[in-house]
Amino acid sequence: MRFFFLLLLSTFTTVSFGQNEISSSTNLKNKFKFIEFKGQFGAFLKSNNKLTASGLLDNGYGGITVKLGWQPTDPEGWASRYSYPSYGIGFYSGFLNNAEVFGNPNAIYGFIRFPISSPERRNIFAIEPSLGLTYKLKPYDSEENPLNEAIGARAAVYFNLNFGFTYKWTREVDILYGLDFTHFSNGSTYKPNNGLNLYGFNLGMRYNYNRTQLLENNDPYTNDVLPARFKRPLRSPTDLTRGNSISIYIAGGVAQNDDLIGRDIVMGTFTGLAEYEHQFNERHSVAGGVDFFYDNRFRDRKASDRWLPAIHAGYAFSFFKFDVKMQLGTYLGDDKGKGAFFMRPALRYHISKHLFAQIGLKTLDGGSADYIEYGIGFQPFSW
Repeated sequence: MRFFFLLLLSTFTTVSFGQNEISSSTNLKNKFKFIEFKGQFGAFLKSNNKLTASGLLDNGYGGITVKLGWQPTDPEGWASRYSYPSYGIGFYSGFLNNAEVFGNPNAIYGFIRFPISSPERRNIFAIEPSLGLTYKLKPYDSEENPLNEAIGARAAVYFNLNFGFTYKWTREVDILYGLDFTHFSNGSTYKPNNGLNLYGFNLGMRYNYNRTQLLENNDPYTNDVLPARFKRPLRSPTDLTRGNSISIYIAGGVAQNDDLIGRDIVMGTFTGLAEYEHQFNERHSVAGGVDFFYDNRFRDRKASDRWLPAIHAGYAFSFFKFDVKMQLGTYLGDDKGKGAFFMRPALRYHISKHLFAQIGLKTLDGGSADYIEYGIGFQPFSW
C-alpha cells in the first residue's frame, strides 16, 4: 500500500528535472530499481486456417503487466558497452475474447530493455524482448473444446517484443507507451499448435527509486535525497573482443504428430551439431555447421531412416552470458516431408568458458514449429 501512495503522490509532484539523474562516475553506491504497470490492447494476427475462418479471432484482447526491474550502473561491467540496458522479471495477465475457447493466459517472464535514444533526450526509445512461461490456457479437446486449433496444452512459451518509449515525467515517474507483439506456443509438444499471435499498443507508468536512499536515510522529511534514476553516459567503452571457436551441441525434445492430437503420447527427438563461429566483437557473430536430426515420430520407418543430416548458417547477438541465436538451414537429401528449409531461434547461456546450455525452437518449412530443443554444448576450441 505504501508504494501506491508514493506513486500517486509522485504524479502530482514536480521537482527540478536537472536534479533527477546522476552520472556514471558517482553512481556506484546507488542501487537503482523500478516497478512498472502497463496495459495492453490490440488484435489477433490472423492466418489462413480454420481458426481464422471460424471468426474466433475477430475480437481483440486486453492485458496487464507488472514488472520489477534493476538498472546496472558499473562503468566497467558488461552493461556499459550496451548503453546500460535494464532487466528484470514480470507478470502478465491476459483477457482474451472467447476465453471459453482459449482461456485467460497468465505468464511469468524475464525481460531486458535496450535503450536506443541518446541519454540526453527526455523521451527515450528502447527495444525490449521478454521470454517466459504461459499458463491458464484452455487446450484443445476433441469433445469439450474442439474449436481451439491454436493451443494443445495448458502451458506454453510466452514471448513478447516491445518497441516502446519512456517519457521522463517527474523525478520518479515515467510515462510508457509503445507497440508490441506477443506469441503463445508450446512448440508442437502437444498438437494442435497453430499458436496465438497478438499485436497492439501499450500504455503505462514506471516508478523509479534508489534503494540506497532507504538504507542510508529513510527519514520522510529529509532534504538529503539521492537521485531516483540513473543517467547513462554519452559514450560507451571501446569493445575490442574478437575470436573464433568450434562448439559441439546435443539436444533432446518431445513432440506429437497430427495422429496423436488429443492423446497424452509424445515421441522423442534428438539434435546433434558441430559449429564454427566467428565473433566480430562482443555483440555480433556469425556461424555455420552441420546437423544430425533424429525424429522418432517417423515410427512407421525403420530406425536408420529416421535420421536427417543438414547444414546451417546463423547469426548471434550476445550480451552478458547470453547469446540470442538465429539459424537457417537445409537438409541434405530427403527432408521426409519437413520442407526444404528450417530455422532455429535459440537462447544460449554460457555456464563457463567451455560449457553452455541452450533452448531453441526448430521449425518446419517456413515458420511452423517442429519441436523444442533442450540441450547442452561444449566449446573445446577457441582462438
